Amino acid sequence: MNGLRLLPLTAALAAALAVPAHATGLLELYESARAYDATWQSAKAQYDANLFHAEQAKAGILPSANLAAGDSRSAFVLNNPELNRAFGTQSATLSAAQPLYRPANFATYEQGKRQVELAQAQLLAASQDLIVRVSQAYFDVLAAQDTLAFVRAQKEAVAEQLASAKRNFEVGTSTITDTREAQARYDLVIAQEIAADNDLRIKRLTLDTLVGRTDAQPDPLPIPATLPPPQPADVNAWVQQGEEFSPAIQQARTNVEIAQLETEKAKAGHKPTLDLTASYNITRNQDGSSTSAVSSRSKAGSVALSFNLPLFAGFAIQNRIRETLALEEKAQADLEATRRNVAQATRTAYFGVVSGAGQVKALEAAEASSQSALEANRLGYQVGVRINIDVLNSQSQLFQTKRDLAQARYNVLVGHLKLRQANGTLTPDDLARLNELLAGRG
Repeated sequence: MNGLRLLPLTAALAAALAVPAHATGLLELYESARAYDATWQSAKAQYDANLFHAEQAKAGILPSANLAAGDSRSAFVLNNPELNRAFGTQSATLSAAQPLYRPANFATYEQGKRQVELAQAQLLAASQDLIVRVSQAYFDVLAAQDTLAFVRAQKEAVAEQLASAKRNFEVGTSTITDTREAQARYDLVIAQEIAADNDLRIKRLTLDTLVGRTDAQPDPLPIPATLPPPQPADVNAWVQQGEEFSPAIQQARTNVEIAQLETEKAKAGHKPTLDLTASYNITRNQDGSSTSAVSSRSKAGSVALSFNLPLFAGFAIQNRIRETLALEEKAQADLEATRRNVAQATRTAYFGVVSGAGQVKALEAAEASSQSALEANRLGYQVGVRINIDVLNSQSQLFQTKRDLAQARYNVLVGHLKLRQANGTLTPDDLARLNELLAGRG
C-alpha cells in the first residue's frame, strides 16, 4: 500500500486562523457604534427629549407673566344734530401670577423629577443593549471565520484522503468504494464551504452596519484562552445586585412613584387653590371717546390673592381617584413582575455561563481525543486494519469538535456580558476587560 501524504493540520489551521491585517479591537468598535448606530442615536435623542419634557413640569410652580397691548380706531356719527368725530384707544396691560398653593401643580413637578430618573434608566438599558449587540456581532464574525477556516482545512484533509484512495485503487490495494466515499465527502465539504463563506459575509455585513465601518476585522481570541468564571460565584448575589442596579427594575419602581403622584394629583381636585396676581394697565384715549371729546390717559395697578374652592364636579374627581388607584395597583404588579423576570433572567444567564465553561472543558478534552482518534485511524488505514470511511469520519468529528469548541468559547464570553446585562451591572469597563483578553493581555 502506498504511503499517505498526511496533511499538516496544525500548519493549515494556523494559516487559516492567522490574525488579519488591521485587526480592530472590541472597545474601538463599540465606540464606533456609539457614534453611528441608529438605534442608539434614537435612544439618546429620546433621552434628551424626556429631560426637556420633565423640565416643563416646573412651569406649574413658577411665576408667569404676560404683556397684552391693543390699538383701535372708532368713528362716531350723529345725524341730528350732525356730528362726525373719530377717536382711538391704545392700551397695554402687564400681568403676573405666582401659584401659592396648588397641590396638583406640585405633584406634577415631582412627577417631572421622576421622569428624569426614568429617562436615565431607559438610556442605561439602551447602552447595555448596545454593548451586547456589538459584542454578539463581533464574536459572530469570529465564529464564522473559524467555521470557514475549519471547513477549508477539512477540505484539504479530505482532498488528501481522496487522492490517496485514487492512488491505492490504481495500484489495486483498495476498492472503488474508498474512492467514491472520499469523493462524496469532498463534495459535501465543498457545499459546507460555500455555506460557511456566505455566512461569514453576512456576519461581517451585520457588524459593519452596526459600527459604521467597511470590512471591520475583529481581533481573534488568543488560544489557549483563560475564560474567567462568574464573580461572585453565587447566583443569589447576582440576583440581589439586580434589585439595585437593573434598569428594568428602576423603571418599574419609578413608574410606581409616578402613579402614586398621579393619585395625589387626582385627590388635589377636592383641594382649594391660592394664587398671587398682579397687573398694571395703561389706557390712552386719543381725540376723546364716545362720550367725551377730550383726550385722556389712565393708569391702573392691582395686586390680589385669587382663591378657588371646588364644590362639585359631577363626581368626576371621585372617579378619577378610583382610576388612579387602580393604575397605581397595576404599577405595583408590574414592578413585582419585573423583579421576577429580572431574577429569572439573571439565574438563567448565570447558569448558562457556568454550563458554557463546563462545555469548553469537555470540548477541549474531546478535541484532544478526536485528534488521537484521527491519528490512530490514519495509521490503521496505512497498515490495512482501517478503511477509508473510518479516516473520513474521524476527520469530520475532529473539525466539528473544533468548531463547537470555538463557538463555546465565544458563547461564554458573550454570556458574561449578558449576565451583567440581566442584572443591570454591565458597563463599558466590562467591555474594556474583555478587550484586554482579546488583545492577549487578559
